[in-house]
Amino acid sequence: MAYDPVPHRAQLAQMIRTLRPHQRIVFLTTSTRWIGEQEGEQSKSTRLAYAMADAIGRDRVQVIEVPRLKIYSCEGNVSTARGNTCGLAKAQLNDPEKNPSGCHRCWASINHPDDELWKISKALLAAEAVVFFGSIRWGQMNSVYQKLIERLTWLENRHSTLGESNVLAKIQAGIVITGQNWHGKEVLETQRQVLGFYGFSVQEAWCWNWQFSSDALDESVHAYRDAVTAFEKTFFSADGRLLVDHSFFHL
Repeated sequence: MAYDPVPHRAQLAQMIRTLRPHQRIVFLTTSTRWIGEQEGEQSKSTRLAYAMADAIGRDRVQVIEVPRLKIYSCEGNVSTARGNTCGLAKAQLNDPEKNPSGCHRCWASINHPDDELWKISKALLAAEAVVFFGSIRWGQMNSVYQKLIERLTWLENRHSTLGESNVLAKIQAGIVITGQNWHGKEVLETQRQVLGFYGFSVQEAWCWNWQFSSDALDESVHAYRDAVTAFEKTFFSADGRLLVDHSFFHL
């Protein structure tokens, strides 16, 4: 397979260049690996997130690995028999440490005292920029990402349904997706729209996907191994550094 890594490196470099002016950046990773995997292996998207954070500066980027948090499923309060009760003022999490902005309004956070969604909302609502990182599984975003985006519905619901202010309007956002061989472009476009619906200021340069192959029927063992090799050669040097042509920073 002919594989050209240059376009992806250019996208990556442009993204880093445009993120660097920000002082409060949050990266939310959602892909998974078993904690006992060889040499502490990270998923592709998670590894890329940490490498980008290093390139930008860890003093400005907070990386949150969402799979490591205890987050309960969305309770579906948008569509109860009583009507849409998602994000009501009385669903506010009354804890100044967990909810310093006063904007965290989620019934699941109240119904489950050990729920840790607040660790994400606290960082997100204090950020200038947020980037979601995740993987495609069976033609959709992975289950951790979907659980997270559903649990954040109260942020969208407060302005789209309740008619209140959009607290995400000044937060720039993007999404970086990795996948094997199916539906990458389609999923990217859907999630870009989702972030727009939520009220983020979506940045085109921060929305892109890396997909190894366009052959949806190639499920061979060697193809998945080759994908890892291709990903490494695209983004990392032999000594593990992020492989970006710095001339792209001046584009």
